[in-house]
Amino acid sequence: MALIECNFTSKVLELSTDLLAVLPEKSIGSMKKYPVLYLLHGLSDDHTGWQRRTLIENYVRDKEIVIIMPNVHRSFYTDMKNGYKYFEFVSEELPSIVKEFFPISDKREDTFVAGLSMGGFGAMKLALNYPDRYSKAASLSGALGMVKNMKEMEEYSSTNKDNSVSDNITFRINEMKNIFGSYGEIKESCNDLFYLLDKNIAEGREIPNLYQSCGTEDSLYDDNIRFRDYVKSKGIHITYEECEGDHTWDFWNKMIEHVIEWLDV
Repeated sequence: MALIECNFTSKVLELSTDLLAVLPEKSIGSMKKYPVLYLLHGLSDDHTGWQRRTLIENYVRDKEIVIIMPNVHRSFYTDMKNGYKYFEFVSEELPSIVKEFFPISDKREDTFVAGLSMGGFGAMKLALNYPDRYSKAASLSGALGMVKNMKEMEEYSSTNKDNSVSDNITFRINEMKNIFGSYGEIKESCNDLFYLLDKNIAEGREIPNLYQSCGTEDSLYDDNIRFRDYVKSKGIHITYEECEGDHTWDFWNKMIEHVIEWLDV
């Protein structure tokens, strides 16, 4: 496999940004178009996280697939309320740019997205907003309960107005508000995964094949179970795995190998 790091200017973000790409070495100079996996990082990581902390290159060594790992900082893959348009970047500009750089297929059946934690949310968000573009989407320990979390944050803030809230909690609440706005703004929006699922079903759109995994000791476990059960209640098939594990790279390194095999390329 070839590992390529790119620094380029995003017109949407109006700044220079980065991505890592893993490609089959025989793709260099080839006219063949390869399947692509957009592999999304978590809240505290960047585009290098997957390559540095897992064996992703080994897992795709004998696969004919291109892996694209973009950098979106702490944006939650969202057009931020107060900030940059990272959803427009990852959903529109990034695919256009990487198809110019690399031999990537533009067919739905060849286009996949996966991520961990914040990136798991991003993967499901992309797939459910654009089910006509992605045939498979995978979430590892995904932050899949953001609407519920925003509601709980607002309720917490309203009942703790006596300066008893710690600086760390205040920072987290303000960060989420700068990203998503209020609970009223995130509910039934492009950031509401449950709403998007219902909307696609009502419109008769084909839902991408879904994969989900979470460690049983993960703080996001309950939100993951809730999402899994909701998907199943709608008659949608989802491949679900869980095992002992926390919100750690040991777990994600294990499960991303399962995702690569599940993609079946």
